[in-house]
Amino acid sequence: MVEPIRSDSPVLVVGLGRFGAACAGELDRLDRDVLAVDSNLELVQKWSERVTHAVQADGRNLEALRQIGAQDFDVAVVATGSSIEASVLITANLVDLKVPQIWAKATSLSHGKILSRVGANHVIYPEREAGERVAHLVSGQMLDFIRFDDDFVLAKMFPPKFIRGVSLADSGMRTRYNVTVVGVKSPAKPFRYAEATTVVTNHDLIIVSGTNENVERFAALDR
Repeated sequence: MVEPIRSDSPVLVVGLGRFGAACAGELDRLDRDVLAVDSNLELVQKWSERVTHAVQADGRNLEALRQIGAQDFDVAVVATGSSIEASVLITANLVDLKVPQIWAKATSLSHGKILSRVGANHVIYPEREAGERVAHLVSGQMLDFIRFDDDFVLAKMFPPKFIRGVSLADSGMRTRYNVTVVGVKSPAKPFRYAEATTVVTNHDLIIVSGTNENVERFAALDR
């Protein structure tokens, strides 16, 4: 069981390619202290004014990580993905430095298995997840799609005709399709939590939760 980490804990990001830079930049936007590390001096200089700290160091070298204080972080992101050997070495070094939570980017399932075995707490598959998401969006009526590990998904879509103009409770959608509307967005208004008495209109968007199969079936209904 992975221990929870404080939401304001500083984050170490190793690798400033597109994935690592996007992660470091967003963490900085969320007011998290970030130490971004890369062996490429040009990338370090590029990001030095966009995150809390950026340093040039080779994460494959245990002593180099120790010198920049990697062992003092509770959370680290291994964002290097072009070299499997490098990402595995960096992850193993962070494990040796006893970093409590390590998130590591993988380019394949076999790569991910190796990262897990050397000690990564969370393995991320950005390319695969992005591909799956796009497949759902282009093949159906969904406007956005998020899958979780236990086959639970959230999807944004226009409501099917049969639930429009009646309360969600009266529509019978949970009984018939085993999905739940958890949020509704009306034009020019923010999303709001859905309730049993909520009535969805022709102009609304809905957030639906359920298993992948059930949400796919619900998304295919007549609109």
